[in-house]
Amino acid sequence: MAQNGDRVSVHYQGTLDSGKVFDSSRERDPLEFVVGSGMVIPGFEQAVGSLMVGETVTVRLEIEDAYGERDESLVFDLPAAGSPDGLREGDQVMLDGDRPAVVTEVTDSIVKADANHLLAGQALTFEIELVSVN
Repeated sequence: MAQNGDRVSVHYQGTLDSGKVFDSSRERDPLEFVVGSGMVIPGFEQAVGSLMVGETVTVRLEIEDAYGERDESLVFDLPAAGSPDGLREGDQVMLDGDRPAVVTEVTDSIVKADANHLLAGQALTFEIELVSVN
């Protein structure tokens, strides 16, 4: 069983309430992280801590145990003047040099950018398999 400080490898598949898969490690190498390091969302880490190597669990994470509620104060209208040329809806940008955001609208006068995590405001369901503990 994984404990704080252990490096673990897991395979996972994440789905939304609609059933849409938003991420999966099944077609690539397992995800590796150190338990207790804060490298993954809290609910995911807690689910891994209950597994033995080879076990699989399906866990639903409510919004507060996933990426939290959407925060409208993280949606910004920026002047289009001075913004990089060619910005389009869906482009990723960095605000203040270290905060990633997604462009949600571009007009002649403004660029609207949303710095919320793409999965903020949504409950997530994960199927998690503990592959190894080191």
